[in-house]
Amino acid sequence: MSEKNEQGKRAARDRLVQQRERQRASERRRRTLIVTSAVVGVLALAAVVGVIAANSGGKSGKREAGPLVAPSGATGKDSLAIQVGADDAPSTLTIWEDFRCPVCAQFENAFRDTVHQLENSGQIKVEYHLATIIDGNLGGSGSLRAANAAACAQDAGKFPAYHDVLYRNQPQESVDTFGDNDKLIELAGKVPGLDTPGFRGCVNAGRHDSWVQKSNTAFQNGGFQGTPTALLNGESIFPKKGSEPITAANLKKWVAEANKGKKPGTVTPAPSGS
Repeated sequence: MSEKNEQGKRAARDRLVQQRERQRASERRRRTLIVTSAVVGVLALAAVVGVIAANSGGKSGKREAGPLVAPSGATGKDSLAIQVGADDAPSTLTIWEDFRCPVCAQFENAFRDTVHQLENSGQIKVEYHLATIIDGNLGGSGSLRAANAAACAQDAGKFPAYHDVLYRNQPQESVDTFGDNDKLIELAGKVPGLDTPGFRGCVNAGRHDSWVQKSNTAFQNGGFQGTPTALLNGESIFPKKGSEPITAANLKKWVAEANKGKKPGTVTPAPSGS
């Protein structure tokens, strides 16, 4: 009788174990279904956002890129850089940016004052390269049009100030506000002396579109990981340099180390409105 009881207990335990396994399997299937549904929902939302961005080309509509015209004073290989700061500054900060890129705005808003301080004291010159990554990823034309407008501002000697205005007023990544030329011209009103018939004509005609596209091609062929890319004398410093993260204090330290024993550059007064 004792052996039969023991067998009965074992059978009951086995049934309980099997029942628990079935419950676990059912719970795993339920979680998988929930996760799969969530992923599908996210992808569907991303697709909707992409469609919205792709169809928000701004009031000016599509335009064909004309002949390649570099902005005034463009420097570097193929004249694809816009320089800010003294020509003879001992160090060069190279920045690749996209005006629709939210991380670029975070970078600019965090380090703007430090970069300008280093520029204005002749410690560095900054070479800006413009890319259109977000247009390619989400559709729309805001990266291209904002970059063209910034190049138009360079023609007017107002690039630094307009560059900063664009980043201070950057829209959400998925909203192609900069695809509207009227908005870019409106923002030019925040830079004294920039909103002129010449600037408006340059923006509306897309005078520098082909130059921006060539710059973007150079970015794609350069092996860079994304925007922003920041290089101090050719060495990557964003998001870190070696094992040190980028901070305002570290950026000043890195520049001081690079410039040790070198004279500051010859700084000329910034144009009005810069």
